[in-house]
Amino acid sequence: MIDLTPLDVRKKKGDFRRVVRGYDPELVDDFLDMVAERLEELVKQNVALTERAEHLQEQVASYRERERALNEALVTAQQLRSEAQAQADREAELVRREAQSQAERIIEEGQRSFREIAREIEALQTRRHQFARAFRTLLERYIAELEVEESRPGESARPRTTGPAAPSSSEGEQWLSSLARDPDQGDEPG
Repeated sequence: MIDLTPLDVRKKKGDFRRVVRGYDPELVDDFLDMVAERLEELVKQNVALTERAEHLQEQVASYRERERALNEALVTAQQLRSEAQAQADREAELVRREAQSQAERIIEEGQRSFREIAREIEALQTRRHQFARAFRTLLERYIAELEVEESRPGESARPRTTGPAAPSSSEGEQWLSSLARDPDQGDEPG
């Protein structure tokens, strides 16, 4: 295809030979002017459309670049979300493990305290039994002493029993107070 400009069409006006019975030169010139004007309009329109097409191609390229950037941002955001979720899961697992460990320590400490209190209760019960036994023995001795003294109203000397001698009142009180302080002292007053 030949590139034809409006100027080429206008220059062609004088290039045609004149022949007898040919076209009317004025009509041909008018037609060539009309073709040149229309060609001029088409060239202007073509230039405008070419510029517009280039502009639209630039916009498309810009939109594609934006789309690529958005896709990258989306992928990055998804990765960050995944990493944040994984980090949150790790932290939650760590907190759960710490809480479980602390709960186990608290339970173990509670069980240890329970065992200590149970031992203390058992020791107190043993002391109570020892005290009751010692007190019962002391009372039995006092009763025996009173019975002996009542059976011999005229004697002033204290009778001897087959067992150890019954303590005097002050000795018994001392022995009871020492037993209250130290339960391991024993069953007999000293």
